[in-house]
Amino acid sequence: MDPRRALSQAARGTRRGLRVVASPAGLRGAGTELAWLTAHTALYPLGVLSEKARAGREQAERFTLGDLPPVQRGLLMGDVVAAGTPILLVHGLIDNRSTFTLLRRALRRKGYGQVLTLNYSPFTQDVRTAALRLQRLVEQTCEQTGYERVHVVGHSLGGVVARYYVQRMGGDTRVHTLATLGTPHSGTGAAHLLPTRLARQLRPGSELMAELAEPAPGCRTRFVCFWSDLDQLVVPQHRARLDHPDLVARNVLLRGTGHMSLTFDGRVVREISQLLAHLDEDGSTMTAGVTSIDAAAATPPPAGVRRPRPKPSTAASTSL
Repeated sequence: MDPRRALSQAARGTRRGLRVVASPAGLRGAGTELAWLTAHTALYPLGVLSEKARAGREQAERFTLGDLPPVQRGLLMGDVVAAGTPILLVHGLIDNRSTFTLLRRALRRKGYGQVLTLNYSPFTQDVRTAALRLQRLVEQTCEQTGYERVHVVGHSLGGVVARYYVQRMGGDTRVHTLATLGTPHSGTGAAHLLPTRLARQLRPGSELMAELAEPAPGCRTRFVCFWSDLDQLVVPQHRARLDHPDLVARNVLLRGTGHMSLTFDGRVVREISQLLAHLDEDGSTMTAGVTSIDAAAATPPPAGVRRPRPKPSTAASTSL
């Protein structure tokens, strides 16, 4: 793409963003973004702790069933598979696992017992290299836990990394659901402001974006993509939507939420918790209106439970 045209599009996106920021909801969102950014800066050093050390500490702090609140106890007793399925969190550029501090804690309080994070170097310059690290973590997690599938939540660049793994590296056999937060699925004009190799991969029309736009027949992972009209880094903001003819995706608009605030937003936590709470033992879902990733599952559903029929690949939109 012509750099002048790209910069012109970025300028138009910036003007639209300014109009959103100037609205009452936008002003509230901007204030929240600043507050969370300040809090995140303070939490950042904690993100360098090893996952092993953190997991060991959390394991030592595990509650007995009687000590759990009703919501968490209900998930564990009602759906052990959903409660135990590992959830992997993948952060964005120049960040670390500390950005998921509240989301991770909230998911564990909801009853999800295995919430892990992938830390990759802030100097990473290639999406494919980071995707290889994610692949190794997924395989290691499946081997250690005995689960054949996991869920992944990716923020910003982390969503691109996870999508590349799922769509281009056969990760759809391992990832049941991929939730992305502020991920530039079709690139971002803001990437033209940086001359790095990684930024070039995130530009609209780049080789990597063209690769992700290629056909992906039979991809079994379902996608939920949260995007915001106040996102400062995805320009224009609608590029955080996922619209691909071969992928089952639901796009969720969050109004008045900044880029960094997405991982702290209570609406995101509730949506993700609800989405992952009803799984069958084969990894398919048992909730009406939620698409199963295994249309050919041979195991019959429990008596009295109707498994939803597989739906064709489609992209739906909702707003919160």
